[in-house]
Amino acid sequence: MPELPVNPILPGADPHVLIHQGTFWLYPTRGDGRPDRFFAFSSTNLHHWERHGPVLSLEEVPWVREDGAPQHYAWAPSTLFHRHRWYFYYSVGPQNPTPSRIGVAVGDRPQGPFRDSGRPLLVGGPDFEAIDPMVFADPVSGKLYLYAGGSAGSKLRVFELAEDPTRIAREVPVETPPHFTEGAFMHLRQGLYYLSYSHGNYRDASYSVHYATAPGPVGPWTYRGVILASDATRKGPGHHSFVQMPGTGSWLIFYHRWEGQSGNGPYRGRRWICVDKVEYDSDGAIRPVRMTGGS
Repeated sequence: MPELPVNPILPGADPHVLIHQGTFWLYPTRGDGRPDRFFAFSSTNLHHWERHGPVLSLEEVPWVREDGAPQHYAWAPSTLFHRHRWYFYYSVGPQNPTPSRIGVAVGDRPQGPFRDSGRPLLVGGPDFEAIDPMVFADPVSGKLYLYAGGSAGSKLRVFELAEDPTRIAREVPVETPPHFTEGAFMHLRQGLYYLSYSHGNYRDASYSVHYATAPGPVGPWTYRGVILASDATRKGPGHHSFVQMPGTGSWLIFYHRWEGQSGNGPYRGRRWICVDKVEYDSDGAIRPVRMTGGS
């Protein structure tokens, strides 16, 4: 495993991270302060990051404006490499005055640009906020699963994607796990499926990461506890992704947090992306992550 950088590594939030051909690719919310577009960041050593993009701008997606809402926000992307193409899933908020939506765009390279599919993949409703897409390619079954939802209603929904990953094949009924708010992530380790997610309000000290395990990618879930929680000055860690280092049993967690804060919030300013090591016990339990770096 490479030596980890001193946290934080980048301004931003909601990092989705994957490794492709020895390069880390990071897709966050807000790479330049503007609320309506996405950037990608790449690194071969975790210390030096190159910005690419914008990889997608909401002004390039005609259906975004069809709801007539006065403003739209680009949130929480997730990226899938599947059959030599790149699929970029993203949230369009807010939930009010019109429902939130999830879109999907397609590209030929991890650095984009991504071209939208021409329609929303999923639309929210009164008791479901369509945000925080996460796509998991199950290496056991070969199926593609979309995990989505949170905040308003704090409801998790899971869908199986079609052969064309820009379409949904069917919804898979699942239970929402304990303490779920948003930001679901799925990873598989030694035959055990880990569903991790954020809990609480992203602007205060309650924001944290919890997890449950299951024998398959759609449950049933067994709640296992907290992975990340606020400490004295690093507050509100959440909306994360796990990455396994190639050829090793070592895992990393990327997440965002508020730096140098005190009290319970609400906090203002910018959030920061961080990375720390993940350790597992012999029974597969994830040990609480000790946040590093910062003041």
